[in-house]
Amino acid sequence: MSEETKAAAEVIAREWLDASALTATKRDFDGHFSLISQKVQVTGMPGFESISYDDWARASKKDFEDKVLDSVSYEGLKMSAHNDKQIMFKTLETVHVNDGTKKTHGVEIVLQLEEDGVWRVIQERVMTGNEIRHVGLM
Repeated sequence: MSEETKAAAEVIAREWLDASALTATKRDFDGHFSLISQKVQVTGMPGFESISYDDWARASKKDFEDKVLDSVSYEGLKMSAHNDKQIMFKTLETVHVNDGTKKTHGVEIVLQLEEDGVWRVIQERVMTGNEIRHVGLM
């Protein structure tokens, strides 16, 4: 892939991260879940083999309604791979909770260009601490 297509993929990834952080921080459930594919699979969460769209939506809706989240932010972006329909990258996600605590974890995200022309996350994997350090995010 050319530097131009790599740069374009990075722009798409950054725009998706910005939209994801903004909609989560605003507790905009519909806006946030418009960024998530109904085919999504989340793996690497302690205590869960995988989390489906419905599971994620149900938990997030309750968290948004109960104002559990204060804000969400992303730091760092390590591109892994991309083509015309998918972009894979790693980043650090920090979730600030309304009780003053925060949780930071590395995530590997795969965005997919869906049939309606929207880039949505189709796969998200929570990374281990060693992996986060290895890829240079911490």
